[in-house]
Amino acid sequence: MLQSPVTLVESEAKYALPLAEKIEITHNTRKFRFRLPSDNHVLGLPAGRHVYLSAKIDGKLVVRPYTPVSSDDDLGYVYFRGIHPKFPDGGKMSQHLEQLKIGETVEFRGPAGSIVYNGNGKFVIQKDKKTPPQERVFETLSMIAGGSGITPMLQIITAVLKNNDDKTQMSLLFANHTEDDILCRKELDELALEHRDRFNVWYTVGQPPANWVFSSGRVDDEMIKA
Repeated sequence: MLQSPVTLVESEAKYALPLAEKIEITHNTRKFRFRLPSDNHVLGLPAGRHVYLSAKIDGKLVVRPYTPVSSDDDLGYVYFRGIHPKFPDGGKMSQHLEQLKIGETVEFRGPAGSIVYNGNGKFVIQKDKKTPPQERVFETLSMIAGGSGITPMLQIITAVLKNNDDKTQMSLLFANHTEDDILCRKELDELALEHRDRFNVWYTVGQPPANWVFSSGRVDDEMIKA
């Protein structure tokens, strides 16, 4: 079987990728779809790593780290989620992406990061560039995320669950302001239902609606222990 060509060949090089689509996900988030060099290309981003997006904004170079919500098995495109600039979390890059027109490009650089997930509970962790990477194996992963911080977690969760031979047990505690702010909830609930033997998710929100069955308020010791 032919191996798909990789987009991110050199980790320090910049690759200009055009915006292909913008999709409204919730009241304050967008999904950005960028086209890879060909329909057969993959991004070339191992699970656990992220990329840097860079753009000239108001005459200054702005660089921000992003983790795709797509996996490296997806051909031809890469997907990101961002906060709408009208809301408090919207920063310079978020505003730039919101204003970006279809076909306009953003520069990508990577892979970056100190963690790689190699499957079956095996992580390669490099604390810094001077320290050699070390492999650690975990049977259980307990994850805590807030807001858009879900994307690195979802990347690992997806990598584990797409491999039926990977028996790593995972639990996720996900905090948000309101129920409507919960990113990727449909995907998370579907994964938890389909893989209930390996993955469970629990939510907490600062402003719970009526009949809310999960936790409310900030993450605390009791939620973590549950």
